[in-house]
Amino acid sequence: MAEDTGQERTEDPTAKRLEQSREKGQVARSKELGTAAVLLASAVGFAFVGQDLARSLHSVMTQMLTMERDQIYDTNSMFLVWGVIGAELAWPLFSFIAFLAFIAFLGNIVLGGITFSVKAFMPKGSKMNPAKGFKRMFGTQALVELTKGIAKFLVVAISAYFLLSFYFYDILTLSMGHLPGNIYHALDLLVWMFILLCSSMLLIVVIDVPFQIWNHNKQLKMTKQEVKDEYKDSEGKPEVKGRIRQLQHEMANKRMMSEVPNADVIVVNPEHYAVAVKYDASRSSAPFLVAKGVDDVAFKIREIAREHEVPIVSAPPLARAIYHTTKIDQQVPEGLFTAIAQILAYVFQLKQYQKGRGKRPKPIPLNQPIPDDLKH
Repeated sequence: MAEDTGQERTEDPTAKRLEQSREKGQVARSKELGTAAVLLASAVGFAFVGQDLARSLHSVMTQMLTMERDQIYDTNSMFLVWGVIGAELAWPLFSFIAFLAFIAFLGNIVLGGITFSVKAFMPKGSKMNPAKGFKRMFGTQALVELTKGIAKFLVVAISAYFLLSFYFYDILTLSMGHLPGNIYHALDLLVWMFILLCSSMLLIVVIDVPFQIWNHNKQLKMTKQEVKDEYKDSEGKPEVKGRIRQLQHEMANKRMMSEVPNADVIVVNPEHYAVAVKYDASRSSAPFLVAKGVDDVAFKIREIAREHEVPIVSAPPLARAIYHTTKIDQQVPEGLFTAIAQILAYVFQLKQYQKGRGKRPKPIPLNQPIPDDLKH
């Protein structure tokens, strides 16, 4: 894709790209780490169970070589022989193989973790393409593998040379020893040389593991356009998000306008601001805001209020203060209680007067007492 657009892969892979790669079974792996782990495990395993295995083999050979003539010609004794061999070798062989299997599993999941991907098992036409296969044979990855192969050979050969040089005198003196001491000494030398020789593979592992991590990250690098496209896919296109926000705003306005007829009073600026306030003792101990708006929204609030005969009171400072300090369905700030209480009292008296139950209330002052920290 980057080749088609002509852009370079300069951006680190995103979390989504890494997750997609993992789902496909594409993770950083080091074959050298797994190989070194198995070799070292086998060497260490021999060091621990070698004596038990040798004793078991000695016991089996002793029993086989000291069989009576009747047992040798008895066909039924074969099953007894297999039982003897199994009883003697079962535990040392099982413990060695179990330890080796555990280390082999551990060595292969240390880098990259445990992954299971169905996609990795699916056949791909690109893998059967001769042209791409030829390219892989002579590509950068093939060159790296060839270099590693030569490096492994040189490391093992040089390590073997130094080990043979170091233990050369001990090897020569084995023939001058006495049985069975020289045999035990030879086995001891063999085990330690095997462990040290396998340990030389760690030099390849130390180089290969960082390279595999770097190479995996390089293969997953993205172009700037790919990062932008992924962000759009995950977060949504700006125009779509804008449209969604617009629809959400319209729906919120419709819900808000539906509450205007239930308000006790509409406080206005008188034209630019409009806030709808309601007092419900069963819901709240203080008046709360049910709708607010400026300009066109404020005009719509006043229009709905007139249709439903909701009182409209002009109090510019109070209207601005409530609009800027109070959210929908939120209580009016405590500092505005006095001002809003005067207006609600005026509205209540006005309703009583219109029903012929009291005197006409005096007009309330336009400039209500507003604390300095709530003025806008």
